[in-house]
Amino acid sequence: MNPYALARPFLFALDPEDAHELTLGAIDRAARIGALQLVAGCPVDDPVEVMGLRFRNRVGLAAGLDKNGAHIDALAAMGFGFIEVGTVTPKAQPGNPKPRMFRLPQRDALINRMGFNNAGVEAFVANVRRAKWRGVLGLNIGKNAATPIERALDDYLACLERVYEHASYVTVNISSPNTKNLRQLQGGDALDELLAALQARRGELAARHGRRVPLALKIAPDLDDDQIAAIAALLERHGIDAVVATNTTVSRDSVAGLPHADEAGGLSGAPVFEPSNRVIRALRAALPRDYPIIGVGGILSADDARAKIAAGATLVQLYTGLVYRGPALVGQCARALARGG
Repeated sequence: MNPYALARPFLFALDPEDAHELTLGAIDRAARIGALQLVAGCPVDDPVEVMGLRFRNRVGLAAGLDKNGAHIDALAAMGFGFIEVGTVTPKAQPGNPKPRMFRLPQRDALINRMGFNNAGVEAFVANVRRAKWRGVLGLNIGKNAATPIERALDDYLACLERVYEHASYVTVNISSPNTKNLRQLQGGDALDELLAALQARRGELAARHGRRVPLALKIAPDLDDDQIAAIAALLERHGIDAVVATNTTVSRDSVAGLPHADEAGGLSGAPVFEPSNRVIRALRAALPRDYPIIGVGGILSADDARAKIAAGATLVQLYTGLVYRGPALVGQCARALARGG
């Protein structure tokens, strides 16, 4: 029997955010004594080169689970081919008032309105530097809630400057629904200006550090075809190396009437699986065949991971699936993709 299946009823009896923190602590302790690998299984070696980086396998951890980069070594013991931590902002911020995370177990889903709660970029970098793991590490950056949207670029540049030398790649998160007006950055002149400035600063940092760190853009599932096509064109124009598709959805069509369905925030898990795949398919049609797409949203099984690849993703990421299926999901997905996707 899956050991996580025994623990899940206890965890689900707790407040979701309390259960999250308790689980991270337990993962740290289990990794230190070597027990975590017994639950997760042997890591899958299925190397693939993407963005000029060598990934151990195609299955990664999505940003949001480890916002402060404080659990990297323990999470690595679960067998991920890569790990993304954050979202981090220049200054520490508490996020939105609690409660701010809700389970919808009837649909294997979560709603969260965390609001980029994190300890700030200095604490984040200190945690990343302490980590011993040397696999592919993505650092996900955002803007402070108190920063006006007109000054958002300042926050992204400040974070990029600070995390650059410690990242395998940097993801620019402009798609959380839980920071006011943030999604305005996904379109038109705002995105054009943001990507142009990030690309220019990346060029300066590459010269300074002697290393070009890839940049990825994380987008929402709540985009129409014209918006997706415009984003794809800007990704190419500005030399952005990858796109992460997708973040959580603000739609409630698939969970209407369920307890907590009307809570504000982003919906993740099974309900975002098809919306994410729709965006991935549209991106794949609009971008060059070898352009990297990191598919995330609603992966709860090996078949789901294969479907993300079939839709056009190059790599996949997990988060909510871990809450509902546990650490064994990582190896299940990685083994399925190693057999040919």
